[in-house]
Amino acid sequence: MADPFSVPVTVRGYETDVQGHLNQSVYLNYAEHARWSLLRAAGISQAGLLARGVGPVALETNIKYRRELLAGDEVEVTCDFVWGEGRTFRIEQTIRKADGTVAAEITAAGGLMDLTARRLVADPKEQFRALASQPHLFGL
Repeated sequence: MADPFSVPVTVRGYETDVQGHLNQSVYLNYAEHARWSLLRAAGISQAGLLARGVGPVALETNIKYRRELLAGDEVEVTCDFVWGEGRTFRIEQTIRKADGTVAAEITAAGGLMDLTARRLVADPKEQFRALASQPHLFGL
């Protein structure tokens, strides 16, 4: 099995709270950045999604904070789509410090919405496969 897709991020000082820790809401920004980076790397743009009349939606997100992150820390944010049957999929993400320490684990449930019907598409996996020039990045 290949390593999950990942992007590097440097924690910026303005993203920290009064204790000097990365603010809890910024973990979601890092996860979202990795997800959109994966889509771009796979050949899927926002314009391409809109042209097809679909858009990714977050249905649920869970964050497990493991170790603090401080300004200047270099991290890798992974992104791995886990496909099942039906209208939803899971996205598993890890924020890992340069020394390998896991700082956070993020699990999200998502779907792909038909923007006209305002309902989830029946088979998001096949939609992503059709849209992507590099579907292997999604494990397809």
